[in-house]
Amino acid sequence: MADILKIGKYEFTSRLIVGSGKYPDFKTTYDATIASGAEMITVAVRRVNITDPNKENLMDYFKDSNVQLLPNSAGCTTAEEAITLFRMVREATGIDIIKLEIIGDTEKTLYPDVIETIKACEVLAKDGFTVMAYTNDDPIVAKKLENAGAAAVMPLAAPIGSGLGIQNRYNVVFVKEAVSVPVIVDAGVGCASDAAIAMELGADGVLTNTAIAQAKNPIQMAEAMKHAVIAGRMSYLAGRIPKKPYATASSPTEGMIQF
Repeated sequence: MADILKIGKYEFTSRLIVGSGKYPDFKTTYDATIASGAEMITVAVRRVNITDPNKENLMDYFKDSNVQLLPNSAGCTTAEEAITLFRMVREATGIDIIKLEIIGDTEKTLYPDVIETIKACEVLAKDGFTVMAYTNDDPIVAKKLENAGAAAVMPLAAPIGSGLGIQNRYNVVFVKEAVSVPVIVDAGVGCASDAAIAMELGADGVLTNTAIAQAKNPIQMAEAMKHAVIAGRMSYLAGRIPKKPYATASSPTEGMIQF
């Protein structure tokens, strides 16, 4: 059976989500996305055009693909800003699946303002949006976001664009245990092994942008991320062996021939 990722009313076969920022042009963005096998690409609406048909439009590059555009509210610092932005986007494009991202610290960490995020989530979910909410790696906040109507929660692995990888593996597990909606590890992924680890911890998916867009070979890194997410998911489903402090012989010792 297909291993389907369900987010609200949407279904995906790929558990990798990619971003559209930091690429030199839309063509490279498209090529890397296709190489990744991702079926969703985030778009910072304040920075990347998807609403003005009179200018180069990212939607034109993906119109004949199976890739779903996922508008995000990067650059918003209040619930009111994010709500207004997404209502405008839906009016212009018809897209109703969104990544809610409200930043509290715009200067250094780019950490989310979880209070404003919860406020916005409540309104947008009632408006009929499928809300994927970017948040910190706090299981309490994750549960509050689920209660506010989030269709998925997206805890950071590390600060956005840092490439540090998962800094608190336990919290990924705690968040996963706290909610019943999908958990998408977001922000801080630096290489393919980071994505595999996230999936092995039980995450339902991984979102990465900078790790692909700023790699020496973005297309090759995109493909590596695809395989890492698949491998990590398979490893998680297969079930790892328990960790033990001492060695255990691979071959049984009972009945061993004595010399």
